Amino acid sequence: VACPVLANHTPNPEANLIAPAVTGTMNVLKACSEAKVKRVVMVSSVAAVMTNPSWPEGKPMDEDCWSDVDYCRTTENWYYLSKTLAELQAFDYAKRSGLDVVTVCPSLVIGPLLQPTVNASSSVIVDFLKGDNEVKSKIRNFVDVRDVADALILVYETPEVSGRYICSSHARKGCPSG
Repeated sequence: VACPVLANHTPNPEANLIAPAVTGTMNVLKACSEAKVKRVVMVSSVAAVMTNPSWPEGKPMDEDCWSDVDYCRTTENWYYLSKTLAELQAFDYAKRSGLDVVTVCPSLVIGPLLQPTVNASSSVIVDFLKGDNEVKSKIRNFVDVRDVADALILVYETPEVSGRYICSSHARKGCPSG
């Protein structure tokens, strides 16, 4: 289930980002219920995991961690908010309907592109190579798109899995200029 990724500030994030993410997710889940699908594997994001200022310092974030909805709204982190709300709605719908929903939360997905243009994820690498200091100073978690595909197949084909799964590599920090 996709969510819009807007590069620039949007004047109406509720309509341009949050509603499409949440409504789109719900439309897919309802269609799956009607079609008697047994399991839905949803691609969420670590964005729905990692923005929580109340998370205890030093405690590793894991699948039990959720991004704080109010904090995302206050800081205008609309993409993180949309992914969090969509995933929360998916699990709520699963509980009410009995639909088996499992989510995979990848970090920044990189790898071979399907299109001839640079996408939002790959633009981080381009910015890094161009020397963007903001990109170089941030810690990033990357995951190869082929590993995400393998993770999706694994949770789909393994009946005993449930809940959510983070799919990421170890954190990498940009190199200093020099």
